[in-house]
Amino acid sequence: MQGLVTVFGGTGFIGRQVVRALARTGLRVRAAARQPGRGYRLRMLGDVGQFEVVQANIRDKASIARAVEGAETVINLVGIMRESGRQRFLAIHGMGARNVAEAAVAAGAKRLVQISAIGADAEGAAKYARTKAEGEAAVREVFPTATIIRPSIVFGPEDDFFNRFGLMAAFSPALPLIGGGHTKFQPLYVGDLAAAIAQAAASDAFAGQTVELGGPAVYDFKALMAFVCAETGRKRILAPLPFPLAGLLGMAGDLAAMVIAPPITSDQVALLRTDNVVTTGTGLEAFGITGKTIESVVPAYLYRYRKGGQYAATPEGAY
Repeated sequence: MQGLVTVFGGTGFIGRQVVRALARTGLRVRAAARQPGRGYRLRMLGDVGQFEVVQANIRDKASIARAVEGAETVINLVGIMRESGRQRFLAIHGMGARNVAEAAVAAGAKRLVQISAIGADAEGAAKYARTKAEGEAAVREVFPTATIIRPSIVFGPEDDFFNRFGLMAAFSPALPLIGGGHTKFQPLYVGDLAAAIAQAAASDAFAGQTVELGGPAVYDFKALMAFVCAETGRKRILAPLPFPLAGLLGMAGDLAAMVIAPPITSDQVALLRTDNVVTTGTGLEAFGITGKTIESVVPAYLYRYRKGGQYAATPEGAY
């Protein structure tokens, strides 16, 4: 087998796909996670001895150092969309990214792949965007040849976007169009993102680069909500919600976040003020990947939100 790759966040939604993609190349993989018990299935993805799952928290330098020991490549996938408890944007996106980069250098790793996000901006209105930019700057300072990948919203069977609004469509008479629903997105299939990350982890071709990645099509938020309604067979009102009112809803979500996962937070409202698309093309061209569309993937898991679930007839005319 080839060299060892440590993947922080290796048991998560994106992480499991990255581990699978790395396994196909014959690399040894160490998945590092706060809750390693969630990674019990990873060992079934490859050969005996190809995988191990370890406990690590990117807020804890000692655990990071243990996780990267002997690694030739380090991948940091860890990120959050909302703050809760000790999981704060600055601690995870900024300081956490620096911690991983410093540990990778100390361990003698040859490559580092840092996953950021389209819209990372030191002057951005959202803390998410500002701290993602801070993490990028820290990684560049510590590990100049790192590859930084900025994906648009990522979709797949366990995503937090289509599933969230599919569930909302199942129970709510209306779906809110934040800011009128004009914000643009370029949804990226999780498998395509994982394949690109695996390439960057195994080659020096992308060393020192910052790469934006998106899917083959651009949609505005309204079109995505209409798609959700169509695929769940739900005739719902698509209600424009001006940013000032959405901000109030987000503030209520901030308070609710102390107890439950809210539908939206004030920081997420701020993110929706900016389009989430690749500057040119999809970015996948550089990796030789033809991106999958939402139409070819998402219906296979949104069926669970239809009346009758998997036994429901294919919905038509729900727009």
